[in-house]
Amino acid sequence: MNLRANKHSKINVHFSKNSQDFVVREIPMYEFSQNGEHLILHIQKKDLTTNDLLKDLSAATGVKQKDFGYAGLKDKLGLTYQYISMPKKYEKELKNFSHEKCKIIDTFTHNNKIKLGHLKGNSFFLRLKKVNKIDALKLEQVFTKIAKQGYPNYFGYQRFGKEQNNAQSGEDILKNKIKFKNHKLNKFLISALQSELFNRYLSKRIEISHFAQDFSKKELKEIFKDEKLVNDLKEQEHFFKLFDNELFEHYPFGKLFNENLQNAKERFLKQDISPSALILGANPRFNSGYLFELEQEIFKDYIELLQNQNGSRRYLWSFLQNASFKYNEELAHFCIEFTLQKGSYATVVLSELLNDEIIF
Repeated sequence: MNLRANKHSKINVHFSKNSQDFVVREIPMYEFSQNGEHLILHIQKKDLTTNDLLKDLSAATGVKQKDFGYAGLKDKLGLTYQYISMPKKYEKELKNFSHEKCKIIDTFTHNNKIKLGHLKGNSFFLRLKKVNKIDALKLEQVFTKIAKQGYPNYFGYQRFGKEQNNAQSGEDILKNKIKFKNHKLNKFLISALQSELFNRYLSKRIEISHFAQDFSKKELKEIFKDEKLVNDLKEQEHFFKLFDNELFEHYPFGKLFNENLQNAKERFLKQDISPSALILGANPRFNSGYLFELEQEIFKDYIELLQNQNGSRRYLWSFLQNASFKYNEELAHFCIEFTLQKGSYATVVLSELLNDEIIF
C-alpha cells in the first residue's frame, strides 16, 4: 500500500465512477490550426473505452485504427471528453458514424496527427455522496490542504490491473517466464513494473517526510547518522522533504536539473519545480549522496532487467490547479473540481483525500 502524505482518519463517503459523478475533460496542448490534412474530433463518451471508440469509428469510416491519433486513454467508466485525429480525406464517411454511448461535439482541422502525450492535462469533476455535515467539514479541511500543498504523484491503481498483478507479469515477461503475442500488452505490463518501482521509491520518500515531521532531531540522528541531513530535513516548511542537489524538473513542464537545497525549498513552495524519481530503464540518471543509496535500495535488483527499456524521470510531487469544492447538505453531496497535469491520476487525489485505497 502506498503511504499517504495526509494523516487523518478514513472519511466514509460513497463514490462511484459513472457519467453523473465522474467527468474528465481533456485539455489539448495547443490550439488547432484549422488547416492541414488531419481532422480533429472532439468527442464526448460515457462508459466506453478509448480503444472501443476507435474500433467503432474505424468500422464506420474505413479508417485503420493505427491511423487515428489520441493524446491518452480515457476511463471507460464516467463521462469523458477527448480529442481524436483522423485523416481528413475520410470526413464524408463520418456521416455513417452513430453511437449510443458517444457523440462528436465539434470538429477542427490541423496540420499534425495527435500523438500520445500531446495534452496539457485533464480537468476533473467528482461527486461524493452520503456525506454528512461532520465529514463535509473534514473533506473541506483536507481538500483545502491538498490544494495548497499538493499531493504525492503515485501511479494509480489502473496501471496495475484488477488483480493488481500487472507489475509481476511485467517482471515475468522480462525473465522470459511468460510472453504474450500482443506486443503492446507486453510493453504495457513492463511499464507497470517500472511504475511499481516508482511508487515504492515515492512511498519511501513519504515515509522519510513523516519521520522529519514527527520525530525530534535526536531521534532522526539515530536513523540517518548525519547531522547536516537531519538539520536540512527539520528546517523545511513543506511536508514533502527535499534533499540538497537532487534532480528536479520545472513544473509542470521542463528540463531535468540539479538544484541546491536553499533555492529548491523556495521554488518548490512557489510550485515552480518538483523533485523527480526514476522510471527505470536504459542509462538511468541517478541522484548522489543519500538519495543514491535510497535509489539503489529500491532499484538495484531491476537495473539489469530493465536495461533495454525506455526510461525517464517523473515528478514525485504534483499540484492541483483550478481547485474548488461545493457541499450540498440537503442532498449530502460534496463535489470537487480540479485540473491535473498529464499522466497524473484523479483517483490518487481521491485516495489522499479520503485516506482510503480507491480501486474500482
